[in-house]
Amino acid sequence: MNGFKEPGMRKVGSYSSMADGDDLDLSRLPDRPKLPIERQRSCDERSMNELSINVRGLESFDSLYSPGGMRSGFSTPASTARNPFEPHPIIAEAWEALRRSIVYFKGEPVGTIAAYDHASEEVLNYDQVFVRDFVPSALAFLMNGEPEMVKNFLLKTLYLQGWEKRIDRFKLGEGVMPASFKVLHDPVRKTDTLVADFGESAIGRVAPVDSGFWWIILLRAYTKSTGDSSLAESPECQKGIRLILTLCLSEGFDTFPTLLCADGCSMIDRRMGIYGYPIEIQALFFMALRCALTMLKHDSEGKEFVERIVKRLHALSYHMRTYFWLDFQQLNDIYRYKTEEYSHTAVNKFNVIPDSIPDWVFDFMPTRGGYFIGNVSPARMDFRWFALGNCVAILSSLATPEQSMAVMDLIEERWEELVGEMPLKVTYPAIESHEWRIVTGCDPKNTRWSYHNGGSWPVLLWLLTAACIKTGRPQIARRAIELAESRLLKDSWPEYYDGKLGRYIGKQARKFQTWSIAGYLVSKMMLEDPSHLGMVSLEEDKAMKPLIKRSASWTCPEISLDMIL
Repeated sequence: MNGFKEPGMRKVGSYSSMADGDDLDLSRLPDRPKLPIERQRSCDERSMNELSINVRGLESFDSLYSPGGMRSGFSTPASTARNPFEPHPIIAEAWEALRRSIVYFKGEPVGTIAAYDHASEEVLNYDQVFVRDFVPSALAFLMNGEPEMVKNFLLKTLYLQGWEKRIDRFKLGEGVMPASFKVLHDPVRKTDTLVADFGESAIGRVAPVDSGFWWIILLRAYTKSTGDSSLAESPECQKGIRLILTLCLSEGFDTFPTLLCADGCSMIDRRMGIYGYPIEIQALFFMALRCALTMLKHDSEGKEFVERIVKRLHALSYHMRTYFWLDFQQLNDIYRYKTEEYSHTAVNKFNVIPDSIPDWVFDFMPTRGGYFIGNVSPARMDFRWFALGNCVAILSSLATPEQSMAVMDLIEERWEELVGEMPLKVTYPAIESHEWRIVTGCDPKNTRWSYHNGGSWPVLLWLLTAACIKTGRPQIARRAIELAESRLLKDSWPEYYDGKLGRYIGKQARKFQTWSIAGYLVSKMMLEDPSHLGMVSLEEDKAMKPLIKRSASWTCPEISLDMIL
């Protein structure tokens, strides 16, 4: 494998170990076994003077925000170690189905295929291991005390990142992670071969922007769960992180701190009008930057990236919290915008025409609640709700505590629209009629209330559950899980559901969709042991700039990073 070596396991406690600050004190939970781990101060606890960054303190940057003052445990005991309530009868079926999807490379488990649907006539690429799809599977195995496959997956995708990536005659950036990979078994030669897809085989030929971010997030989750930082600290992983950061932190003509993306570059993998600055990518970008900050070594190579990350995080959090946030008051302000404003004093900075606000949003927006809208760019605001972006915004603390609670309020207030009979609407509302033809290119899979155009995706259950636990609203998650349990096994774990309420199995949905299965298991295990949340949650950084009213100009004369802090 071109000299690629898997780093050996070693004792934790090095200079760049994972943050102690975000570990949860389990004093309020039943006694559970803990791994013997030596730990030293981590990036979160060292002063910015030690990091040689001219930025005021990032205190507890990677610690877990949780209601009631609980703090999350460094080690995660196996699911079988605790059972405070009678397990649901479909849990055993779910585990059996999940294990059936495991893919092996040279006898070692390296991931799970997207779907195990023997009834489907077309396999397409559902027999491959997708980076984004594997995340809930990985979390399920980590929570169950089975980290080996997750480590193998991280190393194999890192190896594939090093490949030369070409689409037609054009070479992709060095840091691009594959969208998926497949293991080809040759029974005659008794050899296994990895074949990766970087977008050259994907529908629409779009490279995945989110794969690299999910990889960084999963690497942190692995380190948090196992208590072993040797993988993250290995030269190969450090290089992989830096390559991803080089790709997404590059400077160009863009005047916004958000990341410019093509349509179809994320979970919304078909044309759905998300080109520009989609909320899903911005939230994942923010979370990956924060995770990378806790794992990068502060040597000569990593130090520069740490400084660039800190600066970008402050600019990105300000931009997103100010311009992507929508609640009743903000909607009223946009409704009264003046246009053609010029200079630093402009309130309507993106020259959004109030007449472009869709009618549905006025009825959808409750007096109590709010959310991050789908996209903001010159003269355009996409007011649609996107579930994944809003949940990740909560988990990464891109959303302030107040905004996080407002998102939960919105879900409760608009339960029928966003949850209905099957959690959770990937986006709301659906695009219809002439607009659908223009925006989606008449994509028959994305007809109204289907697939990514208002379809309901069970995989989003784990993200909703994590957000609910973090905001102290587990009752919302329990209600959603009960809805899912009433149908998922009976319907053979579909990929997605159709209809305004999610009542119908998706017209092209695969059965035994792996991330539908894994998403359910992760949700159940998180509710059973909330300390698992520490793997996928980051506490609010107190040094981040608080939310500023829209009337305040972000281009004040001679603004500096210290002023943002």
